Amino acid sequence: MRAVDLITKKRDGGELSKQEIDDLVQGYTDGTIPDYQMSAMAMAIFFRGMTPDERANLTMAMVHSGDVVDLSPIAGVKVDKHSTGGVGDTTTLVLAPLVASIGVPVAKMSGRGLGHTGGTIDKLESVPGFHVELDNDQFIDLVNRNGLAVIGQSAHLTPADKKLYGLRDVTGTVNSIPLIASSIMSKKIASGADAIVLDVKIGDGAFMKSIEEARELAACMVDIGNRVGRRTIAILSDMSQPLGYAIGNALEVKEAIDTLRGNGPDDLTELCLTLGSHMTVLAGVAATQAQARTMLEQSIASGKALEKFKTFLSAQGGDASVVDEPSRLPTAAYQIEVQAKRSGYIAAIAAESVGVAAMMLGAGRVTKESQIDLSVGIILHKKIGQAVHEGEAIATIHANRAEIDDVREKIYESIVINDDVITSPNLLAGEIS
Repeated sequence: MRAVDLITKKRDGGELSKQEIDDLVQGYTDGTIPDYQMSAMAMAIFFRGMTPDERANLTMAMVHSGDVVDLSPIAGVKVDKHSTGGVGDTTTLVLAPLVASIGVPVAKMSGRGLGHTGGTIDKLESVPGFHVELDNDQFIDLVNRNGLAVIGQSAHLTPADKKLYGLRDVTGTVNSIPLIASSIMSKKIASGADAIVLDVKIGDGAFMKSIEEARELAACMVDIGNRVGRRTIAILSDMSQPLGYAIGNALEVKEAIDTLRGNGPDDLTELCLTLGSHMTVLAGVAATQAQARTMLEQSIASGKALEKFKTFLSAQGGDASVVDEPSRLPTAAYQIEVQAKRSGYIAAIAAESVGVAAMMLGAGRVTKESQIDLSVGIILHKKIGQAVHEGEAIATIHANRAEIDDVREKIYESIVINDDVITSPNLLAGEIS
């Protein structure tokens, strides 16, 4: 069947068969189906949606458009975690060594960030010497020896998704639940995971702004995972304010170290324990959530999780002494307080806007070619619902330029102080399994 016939079929509300979807994805990947026809198909999907079978078939067609990582030489159930993004989202830096310390193998493929701050790899590269350039044999050997390794995503992983994502970005079809879900899940499945825990963010600093949108996306991804043989669950978590207090690469590494010591922010700690408990149960290392949580808490209290982080850094060339001496991490030249203009209670912290303020300092990338400054960022000192006094520091800017009036004003725009006490939003908003 011609591409135009498939476009017409979907435009009119028809269901595409597995073969039709395979042919469509293969043709687009190899260039026989041009951008303008795939744009039309994306728009048809945007308006008509896809059935559960179509979503699963689209996901697997994108998986098989490139390399599929074989993690079978690694002992145990490999559980991957994916976050739909946020501001101050330091969870992987804490979660990976935490669950690895109790016997859950973590073979993680991560990317670099394009946005407010760097991705997981950028953050880890704040540690002097740390590198992710490992071949497949080295990667598997490190996971088998230490229970943990992180590498960059292969350029040959899901090429169909890369092409389609770039097209959606310029054709107004980004916000399509079937296309978002198949994009995320294709990368997780191609990365070799046996099971997947999804952290779906909700709120100002998230891709999904409402609980209804987040729940729909989470349910769609969980359904895809389970249909193609990957045990998948999703946790809905709040991103109406930044997670933790640190926004910026080296600053987030410091916060992750604090959290692994047991001294981290309450919200970051709670989310990591929740996600980690699910990973532990899916891996078969614990029978129940309660048992898994106890194991994770004990690993933090005993220092075992922190030692695993040191082992992980050293194994990939990093200077593990930063764990005991965080001052060895990149440090900005200026630390400048932002003081409250009035007394009251924190009523809102616009996460996305605070993220933009960090990017203005150089903590994130505006384009793929942008160079990140690993030392800069923002440390918040308050959360929604907390009291604040006039003149008290509500944030500290870590900058490598003395003039930061633009960043200071952006923070003032982002943090609302009112007279009335505001209830802090619930961190966890539900679970879909």
